[in-house]
Amino acid sequence: MIIFSTNVKAQFTQEPLPYAYDALEPYIDARTMDIHFNRHHAGYVKNLNNAVSGTTLEKMSLEDILVNVSQYDVAVRNNGGGHYNHQLFWAILTPEKNTQPSTELNNAITSAFGNMDELKAKLNKEAASRFGSGWAWLYVNENGGLAVCSTPNQDNPLMDVSSCKGIPILGIDVWEHAYYLNYQNKRGDYLNAIWSLINWKEVSRNYELALQEQKK
Repeated sequence: MIIFSTNVKAQFTQEPLPYAYDALEPYIDARTMDIHFNRHHAGYVKNLNNAVSGTTLEKMSLEDILVNVSQYDVAVRNNGGGHYNHQLFWAILTPEKNTQPSTELNNAITSAFGNMDELKAKLNKEAASRFGSGWAWLYVNENGGLAVCSTPNQDNPLMDVSSCKGIPILGIDVWEHAYYLNYQNKRGDYLNAIWSLINWKEVSRNYELALQEQKK
């Protein structure tokens, strides 16, 4: 789980991309990355800061806001989710080839899904069947096990409004702006390609942090 630091003056900010815009080609092209990061994600951050400005929320962590997001304005839900989801998304992608899950995460995947191929199939099904815009998630549920689901728009399993609740460790963006320049309406091709970019080291780190968080 990615933890964001906040303060009253800076409020929420984008972390820099951990790679160049063209680093994920040919799976995700540089122009898509540029537009996605500098327009879409940056827009969520700007609108989130506007939504929380002058309120007690600007002193809270993003996670604390999202777990009680039903109490706040819809702009906080949409833009807070948009910021959190994208920060997670950038971090779990990498140009590095053939990263592998930790032993602990691999064992959890085997326990929950049977094997890695079954996990990919189930997560792709969630992503492909999400009508309109949204996300597909691998997350640690409230019982400490792994599960998959999809959510609409910029919702995620942290939110109290979500039908699936837990801590996300891997998210796949299925808004059209994430893939349309390369794949047009072929969402399935994008979903198959994204697995060549997953940073299993980061997902493993997220898994470990999620388990620690649940023990608190």
